[in-house]
Amino acid sequence: MSVATPYFDQLFADNEDPWAFRQRWYERRKRALTLALLTRPRYVSIFEPGCANGELSAELAPRCDRLLCCDTASAAVALAQRRLLGFAHAQVQHSRLPEQWPTDRFDLIVLSELCYYLDADDLGSLIDRALASLTDDGQLLACHWRAPIDGCPQTADQVHALLQQRLGMENVARYHDCDVLLDLWSRDHRSVATHEGLR
Repeated sequence: MSVATPYFDQLFADNEDPWAFRQRWYERRKRALTLALLTRPRYVSIFEPGCANGELSAELAPRCDRLLCCDTASAAVALAQRRLLGFAHAQVQHSRLPEQWPTDRFDLIVLSELCYYLDADDLGSLIDRALASLTDDGQLLACHWRAPIDGCPQTADQVHALLQQRLGMENVARYHDCDVLLDLWSRDHRSVATHEGLR
């Protein structure tokens, strides 16, 4: 069974930063790695489900023309909205995934620290919805903490293996270490140098 919304509501009940996104070097380094893995300087439309308090969202916002974020915890949505106040092109919605997946099209979907909270059925549904909403040259980035998490139905390794199997897209960039898995899949598998006419 996927982790239910009350779990996340409780995390944010008396803590605006329950995972210490702002303080921990692991978190700040992970965000830098996430941004560095992206093969394009700018995207038309980015979707970041499970945005929490909006720390990664605020770093994705300058890289796109439109940013849509969502979270299942009401307090997280309010925090992310406040974090993104300076970005008129950014929107944060309160929604539970995969059921309330948006109808928009995106050229980048960022699944950061989200998918291991979903059981196999919900993750499969999320992957199907992501594929249906990606543009013809769309990309999907996944980033997950590698250690087992109590109460989570899946591990990072299981999640990334299923994404690799189900997406049917080329893995164009990756960073793996003992703490974190980062993978970028793309429908346009040309390299950065090829895009810039260097190859």
